[in-house]
Amino acid sequence: MKIGILSDTHDHQANTLAALAIFRAEGVSQLLHCGDITTPGFVGVFAGWTITFVSGNMDRQLAELADAARAIGATPPREQVSLTLDGHPIAMMHGHHDEVLQNLIEAQTYRYVLHGHTHARRDDRIGQTRVINPGALGSTRRGPRSVAVLDLAGDHLRFAEIEET
Repeated sequence: MKIGILSDTHDHQANTLAALAIFRAEGVSQLLHCGDITTPGFVGVFAGWTITFVSGNMDRQLAELADAARAIGATPPREQVSLTLDGHPIAMMHGHHDEVLQNLIEAQTYRYVLHGHTHARRDDRIGQTRVINPGALGSTRRGPRSVAVLDLAGDHLRFAEIEET
């Protein structure tokens, strides 16, 4: 199973659509969004995808984001999500609560801990836990834009850069 990991979209439609095209081409079956969607109107970009959202520090309209997620058949964003995909326990959060993120990693309960917030790619193995940050697709911060594709069957991770538009 291939999953697409993205974060910090910050309503940037062109970059997000480019990321979705990459996910489609790579045969991704599920998306995991690590927060900072930003506004409810942007959630519709993910219609037709199986997607799990977490909320980020810039996701301030939580009730409206929840309604928008439900409208596309997704579970409303929460601060932290635990799920199991293909037998692999996964935790995801935005990452703006450093202590909570560190506790998830140190618990060694999850095969993967996914987060965003820093806008910087990350792929670290800490004990039996692989910690992944896909980078960011939007915001006013400078830097490369990226997402990640994780093949759970082979534990293979690939970062894909998005040309800024």
